[in-house]
Amino acid sequence: MNKPSNTFDIAIEQAFDFLSPEYAELFDGSAATAFQHPLWLDGLYARLASHAGAKPLVVVVRRRATGALAMVLPLLRIRRGPVRTVEFADLRVSDYLAPVCTPEVFSSLLEDEAACEDIRRLVRPFDLLRMTKLPDGRLPIESLLAAPRRVSMDTNAYATVLVAPFEQWRASTLDRSYQKELAKKHRQLQKKGALSFSCCDDSSSILEAMDAMKQFRGPRFQAQGDGDLLQRPEYYDFYSGIALSGLGSLVRLYAMKMDGNVIAAVLGLCHRGSFLIIMSAFDIEGYKSQSLGSLMFEQVARDCIERGDQMLDFTIGDEPYKKLFGGQPSPMWMVTQAGSTAGAISLFALKQAPWLKLAAKRLSDFRLLPARTPTPTR
Repeated sequence: MNKPSNTFDIAIEQAFDFLSPEYAELFDGSAATAFQHPLWLDGLYARLASHAGAKPLVVVVRRRATGALAMVLPLLRIRRGPVRTVEFADLRVSDYLAPVCTPEVFSSLLEDEAACEDIRRLVRPFDLLRMTKLPDGRLPIESLLAAPRRVSMDTNAYATVLVAPFEQWRASTLDRSYQKELAKKHRQLQKKGALSFSCCDDSSSILEAMDAMKQFRGPRFQAQGDGDLLQRPEYYDFYSGIALSGLGSLVRLYAMKMDGNVIAAVLGLCHRGSFLIIMSAFDIEGYKSQSLGSLMFEQVARDCIERGDQMLDFTIGDEPYKKLFGGQPSPMWMVTQAGSTAGAISLFALKQAPWLKLAAKRLSDFRLLPARTPTPTR
């Protein structure tokens, strides 16, 4: 039997308070991403977990000598069909996943065999350990959990470096012909009425923009044979709640209006000099030839630069437009580990038959879906 750690106390705290001062202090000094922010995780566990049939699995590490919070590992237990999975708190809304601690604490934990074994014991049992969306160059969670080496995902994240003033960034980042095309589209749009662009600054403007996003995204994703998370009450509640509670700190919601009506919106998170775009919507039917999306992203970049942001992060997805705005690809990683025969069969099948990945994705979303609704996508 392993001896307990002399340095750390480790436990599962299912009712952990992500809005507590101690977690805020831990997060501020950590190497975590915007998707581990107190408001984000509090909303995810409170508004989404129960709807997905997921149970909180929050691994909390404290320093034995002082009781101070040292690391939080925000996980979930979810039964995906017959397979019991353990994964990061994500539920289709987070783009980057990471432990919440400093690199120094993480290194100390890796050197503490007893602490590592405690964490691994608390995470078990599972059929499948599934850690996706791991950003490049982040803390090696697989070493902490004694899992196989990470492998690259089949998608990248994209971000562009921002340089002031906006005109300099635009000239050095966008292709000259594309600059001319956007300028032409902008002139055409201005001729259609009173055009405005702003960052929502109160609850009324936020809810107006969120309602418009829901309206625009529904037909778009349904036409693609898929569904949209924003059409589901719990997800609309989650995103709206984050936008309202994070106003002026974590969240910015941009809106473009024509004659007072919202025709485009972009929702994103602010984190350490970066603005991370997590959701966008445009009135494509009403403005088919105006390239609303590109014009909107151009205005978002302008505002970010004027605010002093250093990075515009388009997050996960290989959509071509990201490169048009100078987005550089960054690989994303995943860690998987079988914990039973059922988990081993699932992993083997995925590796041997690529076509099963889609089936597995739909199976993994089984508990997230309402009856008779196609698989949603963000």
